Amino acid sequence: QIWLNLPAESKTVDPHFSMLWNEDTPTVTVAEEDGRTVSIRVIAGELDGATPPPPPPNSWASRPGTDVAIWNIDLSSGARWELPAARGEQTQRVLYVYNGSPVRIGDRTIESGHGVVVDASVPVHLTGGDEGTQILMLQGRPIGEPVVSYGPFVLNDEAGVRQAFEDYRRTGFGGWPWDSDGPVHERDAGRFARYPDEQLEQR
Repeated sequence: QIWLNLPAESKTVDPHFSMLWNEDTPTVTVAEEDGRTVSIRVIAGELDGATPPPPPPNSWASRPGTDVAIWNIDLSSGARWELPAARGEQTQRVLYVYNGSPVRIGDRTIESGHGVVVDASVPVHLTGGDEGTQILMLQGRPIGEPVVSYGPFVLNDEAGVRQAFEDYRRTGFGGWPWDSDGPVHERDAGRFARYPDEQLEQR
């Protein structure tokens, strides 16, 4: 799971839910002359004209100039790709190598299971390992507010965290409507999403 923080003014907005269906999430594919390929799944942000579904209305990603992007980069064996510079001057960017062979990021070799913070203001050269490499790129402009976290709660101060725990103990954030703590659906239910207004979307 990837959680995006919210500024203080948006931390108590109404929750929003939307599905990122596989077929609606664009992929940019770059093929080299030797047959090596780079595939970039564009989950948030824009790349080479590929734009994913819109973010939630109150998300930091929905605000102009925040330069939020989430890209899943899949490099085949030895494939090379230049990660373009970010648009924003204050943008911060991290690359997390989560699977495959060690990858060359600039002039450094990074093992799977490790992440690096890179300078987002300049392009970065990536070269896939011998058996291919998968990288998760996260970037965005910092919110610039204090952060206090405990368990699943992320607020701006300790008082906010204590209040969140109290709200959860008192209401369960609206209650859990199922009889089991781990509900599952029938194996043949297929892919679906049920929204708060009871709208059912099936794929």
